[in-house]
Parts: sequence; C-alpha cells; structure tokens
Amino acid sequence: MHKFEVWAPFAESVSVQVDGKRYPLQQAERGSWIAEVEEAQPGMDYGYILNGEEPAVPDPRSPWQPNGVNGLSRLLDHSAFEWHDKTWQSPPLANAVVYELHVGTFTPDGTLDSAISKLEYLKELGVTHVEILPLASFDGKRGWGYDGVALFAPLEAYGGPDAVKRFVDAAHSKGLAVINDVVYNHFGPTGNYTGKYGPYITESHKTPWGGAVNLEEEGSTDVRQFFCDNALMWLRDYHFDGLRLDAVTAYIDRSAIHFLEQLADEVKVLGAQLGRHFFLIAESDLNDPRVVRAKEGGGYGMEAQWSDDFHHALWTVLTGEQRGYYADFGTIEQLATALEEVYVYQGQYAEFRKRHHGRPVHDVPGYRFLGYIQNHDQIGNRALGDRLSDVVGKGKVKIAAALVLTAPFVPMLFQGEEFAASSPFLYFTDHQDPQLGEAVSKGRLQEFTGFGWSPDDLADPQDEDTFLRSKINWDEVKQPDHAEILDWYKKLIALRRSNPALIDGDVRSAKARFDEEAKWLVLTRGSFDIVCNFSNAAVEIPLARVGQLVLASEANSTVQDKSAKLSPESVLILQRP
Repeated sequence: MHKFEVWAPFAESVSVQVDGKRYPLQQAERGSWIAEVEEAQPGMDYGYILNGEEPAVPDPRSPWQPNGVNGLSRLLDHSAFEWHDKTWQSPPLANAVVYELHVGTFTPDGTLDSAISKLEYLKELGVTHVEILPLASFDGKRGWGYDGVALFAPLEAYGGPDAVKRFVDAAHSKGLAVINDVVYNHFGPTGNYTGKYGPYITESHKTPWGGAVNLEEEGSTDVRQFFCDNALMWLRDYHFDGLRLDAVTAYIDRSAIHFLEQLADEVKVLGAQLGRHFFLIAESDLNDPRVVRAKEGGGYGMEAQWSDDFHHALWTVLTGEQRGYYADFGTIEQLATALEEVYVYQGQYAEFRKRHHGRPVHDVPGYRFLGYIQNHDQIGNRALGDRLSDVVGKGKVKIAAALVLTAPFVPMLFQGEEFAASSPFLYFTDHQDPQLGEAVSKGRLQEFTGFGWSPDDLADPQDEDTFLRSKINWDEVKQPDHAEILDWYKKLIALRRSNPALIDGDVRSAKARFDEEAKWLVLTRGSFDIVCNFSNAAVEIPLARVGQLVLASEANSTVQDKSAKLSPESVLILQRP
C-alpha cells in the first residue's frame, strides 16, 4: 500500500494512475489531494491525471524518473538501501578543503558509481568535502544540472537513486563529507509540470530564467515547504552532509521570515532528530553578511557562502582581464582588501553594476566564506571553457594555489585544477526540443558579447562533442608538468591542515602588504608569510622578520636578511619562530 498526496490547488479533480490503473484522490485542506492505494508497491510507475486530462503527468515530488523528465514517476522505498555509515559525523566545514565536481565529466563513464573509484585519490589529495553539481533530473542525458525539473529524483544518467546512496556511503567510508548542489531559484525549461498543479512560479518578479519562484504570494506557504522538504530529503534519505544553494540572490522574498531562515531552521530540527550536523552554503553576490550571520544575530543562518570578490580580485591580478564584471577589479590593493576584509565592495559604487554595492562583514569569521580561483561558473561561463592554467603560466598557477590554500577562507578546488587539467569545462546541454537547443545557443552567444569573445569562439552547447571535450583526462596526472602542479597542491593542503594558524578563519589577523607598481604582495597569517611576486621580473621584497623557508614555487628564489628575492611569477611561504 502507498499513500499518495499531491498539492494541486489548480485542479478540480485528481486521479493517480498506478501500474496502468486509475484511482481517484480526495480533496483535502489547502489544495491537497490524498488517496491510499492498496495495490501500489515500490517499483511501480505512476502519474497524476488532472481534471480528467490524459496522459498522466509526473509527480512534482517524484522520487524516481527512470524514463526521463517527461515519463511517468516510479515509487521508491528508501528504507530498502543498506547503509554502512551509522556512526558517521561530518568533519567541520570550518577546517574543510572542498572539491567541486561534475559527475558526467569527472570520469570517462560519467556515473556516480565510476566516481567512487576516485574517492581514494581525493582523500590522498587532502580533500575533506566533495561538492557535486546538481543531481536532480533534467531534460536529456548531459548538462550542468541547473535546469532541473524533477527535484526529488536523481538523474538516471548518473545511475539513479541507489547510485547516489552508494556514492555517499562510499565517501563516508573514506572519511569524506558530501555536499549536494540544489537549485531552488527556478525550474528548467523542459519537463516542468508544476504549473499544472499550483502557483509555484509568479510573474510578479523576474529572474534571468523568467518568472520567480513564488516565495511570498498566495500559495507560497506550500511552495516554500516543497523546497524545504526537498532539502530535508537529500539530507535524510541520501545522507548528504550539506547543501549548496544556487544563486540565492534570485530568491525574491519579503516575508517576515525569509525563506533561507525557514530552511535553516528546518534543517537544524532534522539534525537534532537524527543526531547529525548538517550545513547550508549559499551562493550569493549580494556582499551581505546577513546571509551567513546566525538567526540570533539578525541573519539568515547559512553556515557559509561562496564569495566571488576574492576570486575576481585574484583572477584579474593574475590575468590582467578587465572585461565584463572584471571591470570592477584589477588592482593588488583590491586583492589585499579581499584577503583582509572578505568583500572588496562594501558599499562603494561599482561601475559594472552602476550602483553602490555591498556592506562590511565586520566580525564574521573567514570560515563563513569559500575562497577559490576556479569553479564551474568561472570556467564554464567563458567562451572557451578555459582554465587558469590555459590563461597564465605555471608560476601564476602556483601563486593562485598558495593564496587560495592559505587565505582565511574555506578553500575550494574545481575538478582537475589540482593538476592543471588541460580539458576545458564548457557549457553543454542535451535539450530534446531542437528549437529550445537553438535558443540556448543564441542566448549563450549574447552573454559572451559582453566579454568581447568572438562568435567563432563559442562551442555549441547541444553538440555532444562539447560535453566529451569537458571530460577529465586522468592520464595527465602522471605526466611531469601536471604531476608537478599536483605535488604543489598536495604540499599546500598538507601545510594548511597541519597548522591551526592557517585554518582559524580569523580575518582580522590576516594582514596584507603590497606594492602595486612592483607587483608583489605579502599575506601574513599568524607566523606564516606568503610572499608573492606577480611580475615577470625578479623582485626583492622587504620583510620585517625573516622566517624559515617552508615552501617555494621556484628553487632559485632566496631568503636573505630581512628580505626575500623572488624569481618572476613565484611565491615563497615562510614561517617565523
């Protein structure tokens, strides 16, 4: 027997079709419809018939879509899986090293089961938390996952529901926490049937994807609960340790209790019930510390957030790029500000945005922010999908790694970054509607004009080769140039994880000295000095106190009495007594 319940305030009648047979649902309170079907068992296909209109359509809360987002839903028994992580507790996010990966391109097979074979590699690298790009079902078999429509159903191309559980279970057995990337700011353009059921979307507000998710108007109570229940499902039924919330800037919510606050509260309750600590990481470009402040301090209660200012400041210093939103960055002074104060823009006028932007973080610790030089957006939203190692030389790649892994933030790496993978990470889709595919291709082209890229640079998202080119080539790990970068990352991660001064998250103790003209910067974290030469010439950098040499990106860089002489595009890490 299975109890079917669906929120469908738009419907005048609802039936459920189970294994080819139809059963009427009874209307309950506030737009819900309910029926118990004795014959329904796990593994059976079902769908809802609204107002007598056939064919049946998928359940908005479908747990399994084995035949794609337009096929029938399938019943799933979560209790049937045998877990082996009953005593598992996630390591703290505050001293984490996060590794972001995309299942489809991470291994040749592009499945969760094949990704399990790389968990030991990640553990040896020094990673503590694995963050996976969205797993919710979307149209087609390949994509980034940010066009999900069946949010409760893991993508079948990755292996389906049980494959997710096998991956998480295996990761926990290796001591690795797992983070799932979830998208609650919009639905994908194909396979979204929620509009037939109720007011999930409102046209009162607009987002880059169309109407906004309804978080404050009529019916919003149930819409909000839909997303909260989705978050709880990933944590409870799939044993994820945390969730990364995509683009919370697109949440338009003027309610007395913001959706983020409600979500944080419900996640805390679940954690108390299960005796586990869960966490939420928000992607936000608001430069608003309230996102990560505790509810008691007037904030929304997120554990951490992605912080783009550090990325933009570091990227522009390394590459000299000034196109698009990079126009608001480009000085070493701004990089120093990001290292010392998290946000570069704290209320001043941002030319690219054409408005004042941000506010100071004040006493918020650095471990509330993730720091990175590469991620899926910052690579994939480039016309060529090129990585830092494609844009600058080995020396600057090592400088970037040193700053990311010694900054007062939680460091995050993107798949392959640690060995300077040559494969790009391009934007790819598999929309089954040719007209939609063409529209997506044109839309990407328009985006890139702001960065000055030529139409000839753009890879067709719908072309399967665009996807295949983005797959990691693991043979490179053994090649000398790539192995050298991998060794550098391993040493930096080991240094960070073995020294409390590098993981304390105390932004106030992070001090940066720099010379804009000579193009050098010294970051001080406790007893450590990270001495960086961004220029293409050797430079001598004065030091108040010279410490012992811990790591050097170039062998011929030297430490003298009260100064360090660095080779072009190099970095030294010194530790003072």
